[in-house]
Amino acid sequence: MLFKKTFLNKSFKRINLCFFYALIICMLSSCSHQITKHKISRIFKNSTINKDHFTGFALYDQEKKKMIYEENADKYFTPASNTKLFTFYTALQMLGDSVPGLRYITKGDSLIFWGTGDPSFLHSNLKLTKVFELLKNTSKQLFYSASNFTGDFYGEGWPYGDYNDYYQAEITAMPIEDNVAIISADAQGKLQVKPSYLKKYLQQDTSFIPQKFMVKRSIFENKFVYPAGPVPTNFKQEIPWKTSPELTLALLQDTLKKPIGLIKMDMPGSAKIIYSIAADSVYKQMLWPSDNFIAEQLLLVCSSTLPGGVLSTQAVIAYSKKNFLSDLPDGPQWADGSGLSRQNLFTPRTMIAILQKIENKVGNEQKLHSLLPAGGVSGTLKNAYKTDNGIPFVWGKTGSLSNNHNQSGYLITRKGKRLLFSYMNNNYTRPTAEIRGEMVRVMTEIHNRF
Repeated sequence: MLFKKTFLNKSFKRINLCFFYALIICMLSSCSHQITKHKISRIFKNSTINKDHFTGFALYDQEKKKMIYEENADKYFTPASNTKLFTFYTALQMLGDSVPGLRYITKGDSLIFWGTGDPSFLHSNLKLTKVFELLKNTSKQLFYSASNFTGDFYGEGWPYGDYNDYYQAEITAMPIEDNVAIISADAQGKLQVKPSYLKKYLQQDTSFIPQKFMVKRSIFENKFVYPAGPVPTNFKQEIPWKTSPELTLALLQDTLKKPIGLIKMDMPGSAKIIYSIAADSVYKQMLWPSDNFIAEQLLLVCSSTLPGGVLSTQAVIAYSKKNFLSDLPDGPQWADGSGLSRQNLFTPRTMIAILQKIENKVGNEQKLHSLLPAGGVSGTLKNAYKTDNGIPFVWGKTGSLSNNHNQSGYLITRKGKRLLFSYMNNNYTRPTAEIRGEMVRVMTEIHNRF
């Protein structure tokens, strides 16, 4: 009997010891997957690249509703195209399912119309034609008024030196075909222009001798010049044109093949609205390729919904800051819709806050992810990240200007943890590819480890 009790006691001890070891292993395994400030600090501070310029970082746990790690998260950075997240959120708040495409009234045998800033009219990718069909099919005499536009053709702080570059299209009440001339070589090696109306402004200039073949517009007028010599095969260049109500009218007449009058008339509050296109398709067109033109025009569309319908970037920014963004941890210095302006200044923790607001407003993770570039799959993150066995784990917005590169967005780890991040790099002198590669390394390690 004594032997039996001794044997049982030893057996229970062995079982308890095994259970204890198993519990310890389980606890250690569980702890190893916990995201802590210390662990992220080690990942982040092991980087030599992060130490040679101004770097900000914020990582937020959505489930626990708390910040995991912050590095200069309360300091202001130039956000570049991360600014588009503010434009996106403002549009989510102010626009419905569809974008207002035109305001108009009928008066006797006349139809008088005003632009809303809608970027989709005859856009190269956004093909809906409701506004075009209204103007094309009406039997009434058309009159266009630009009196509701009070802004400038450039955003505050935009560099004039970039006026010839495709990404800096001018801002207008009624944009047409992206406000960009597409100049390309045809099969005969001659230059063609789209819209074709602008062909008369294209001319050869033997005194223009660039390092390589290109077309250059005069800064204050629509005079496009190209050098003497053969046109390179497959040549293509996109150049913003110099906008004016008169050019808008001329392009409309050339497109619609009917006369249109230009008048100065205040828009009455009773003016009807025709909606042009689903808002989500415009948001995706802005966010995936980081389209500056779409972003700037979207802010104008938002301003068109304010009382009076006046198109003003600054008015809608002030409205958004007061009504939608007053609870941000650090007040944003917000100048334009696209992020071209270096007057924009946001902190990483404010970027986290806007990501939270966007997620809450959209209310559907799958839908939100579909609107944003996905790492290894789409948009500006397609070539930055690799997927995890074909599955993306990062969705977000990039932002680049000379010596500045940022990412802010959503991250899902291998263990299913849902995180928000803002990673901002300003004032570096090394190649942007090295900065981007380090950001990808850090975010991928966080995904893999946790």
